[in-house]
Amino acid sequence: MHTIVLATQKGGSGKSTLAIGLALAAIKAGHSVRLIETDSQGTLSNWQARRLYAEPVVEPVYNADMIEQRLQSFDTAGGLSAATTAAIRHADLCLIPARPNIADIEATASTLSIARAWNTPFAFVLNQTPIRGQRVSNAATSLADEAALDLAGVVAQPFIVMRNDHQDALSGGLAVSEYAPASKSADEVDGLWQWVEKKLNLFVLADEPEPQLDAVFPVALDVAPTAYLQASAETAAAAS
Repeated sequence: MHTIVLATQKGGSGKSTLAIGLALAAIKAGHSVRLIETDSQGTLSNWQARRLYAEPVVEPVYNADMIEQRLQSFDTAGGLSAATTAAIRHADLCLIPARPNIADIEATASTLSIARAWNTPFAFVLNQTPIRGQRVSNAATSLADEAALDLAGVVAQPFIVMRNDHQDALSGGLAVSEYAPASKSADEVDGLWQWVEKKLNLFVLADEPEPQLDAVFPVALDVAPTAYLQASAETAAAAS
């Protein structure tokens, strides 16, 4: 099993929307997906209630110990809340979303420090960006500088542009790839999932059995949403 975590201390960076988009992109790529929500505000649970389809399942989990047990039940290898720390500890990859502004960039520091403390591979996701402009490239450079790593290895591609498609899809209980499958928004989210697949070598081959992949996107009351994504070791290469 492979586990991906979406986490950052800053609220409003679009973690829930990214989690939904990546989950549906993973399903389209041939994986089975589960979402786990730790946010008592219930963004994901409310999204599922508006949804006409059974998949992906959203499972509310609000206790840090329960999160750890839940991940272990999937045979997962072993400042912020205990729930977020436990999530990052069990991750093969930690994605840290940030909008291209100084407040979001500064807020990534605590999540980055936890990922480093647990030796968890990480990458930043620039989210809700303008279509073009110097601010985006400056933000990407600042994140790479903060991580003291090369831009190509630490900032996921493509950047996710702020468009109404994402919120319109959310209100309809859909992912953006379902709401507007031919849109640039859907292309960007699909591209981001492909970047993650390449990062972790999570590919489904046509002649292999479909892997079981569980995505867990907890959203805690006192911290930002976190997300996990898991794939069976039998049909996916080991994480880098």
